Amino acid sequence: MAGNSQRRGATRKPGTKKGAVVGSGGQKPKGLRGRGATPPAESRTGHPAQRQGAQRRAAQHVETAARVRRRGGTEPGETVLGRVAVLECLRAGVPATALQVAIGVDLDERVSESIRLAADAGLSVLEVPRADLDRLAGGALHQGVALQVPPYEYAAAEDVLASAQESGASPLLVALDGVTDPRNLGAVVRSATAFGAHGLLIPQRRSAGMTAVAWRSSAGTAAHLPVARVTNLVRTLKNLAAAGLMIVGLDAAGAMPIDTFPLATGPLVLVIGSEGRGLSRLVRETCDAVVSIPMTGPVESLNASVAAGVVLAEVARLRRAG
Repeated sequence: MAGNSQRRGATRKPGTKKGAVVGSGGQKPKGLRGRGATPPAESRTGHPAQRQGAQRRAAQHVETAARVRRRGGTEPGETVLGRVAVLECLRAGVPATALQVAIGVDLDERVSESIRLAADAGLSVLEVPRADLDRLAGGALHQGVALQVPPYEYAAAEDVLASAQESGASPLLVALDGVTDPRNLGAVVRSATAFGAHGLLIPQRRSAGMTAVAWRSSAGTAAHLPVARVTNLVRTLKNLAAAGLMIVGLDAAGAMPIDTFPLATGPLVLVIGSEGRGLSRLVRETCDAVVSIPMTGPVESLNASVAAGVVLAEVARLRRAG
């Protein structure tokens, strides 16, 4: 009989009702929400377009670096590769922006300490596919870690001079002529900082720059000494001479030994040449005097950074005595 709810089959069992149910959109149209627009292929991890974009960006970075080197401009940022090199940079406080670690890399003591130091320094620690590091390294050995280092910010020579003149002490600047080894540059920075120099001058061409290697060799002292990169070292030295500083070169054939160095206590620019050829001709002609280090052993010359340390130590001694 129609409408008899007692008849078998007249009512459905609970949970068997067909039709719209909660969450389908029928009863609650706003219950289900879309996930938004599909991101572009370049942003989806693992998508071929994303990998091609990474390769394209890496190639552009290499081309930019090559173009900057050809023009003689400031270096772009660099990437330090390898577990030992990365750890040494982090220990030395080299300015960095990010530490990249390959997914699944063996977390030995060096990698673990690098991650800890990077985190303590507030750097981004990124876990990336090993293939990305392979492309970034360009065939070099990276051992699963890479450190991104931004370009060094050089000071202006005028600012270095002004800071030296405002220091209250007699200005002491160091200039390098033809020193191409970044480890020597870093060692000179360390000695100059230790013995009270106010700044360092390096030429833009045919000279090492303040790379991660130089910073590491300075043992972190590069954070305390301004370094200026000048287009023309001879012209800069002449400008400093016009400002009242004496320009003194260091050369094995110098006529004035450092133990009789009367110019040490006044405003001074100490010019260090390369180990091989010493001071260039134009720089030597610009110098007011040329000093030498007396040596008694069978050695013709010293490493540029060692020689700089010896002379700077003597300058500091004479200034204390004076």
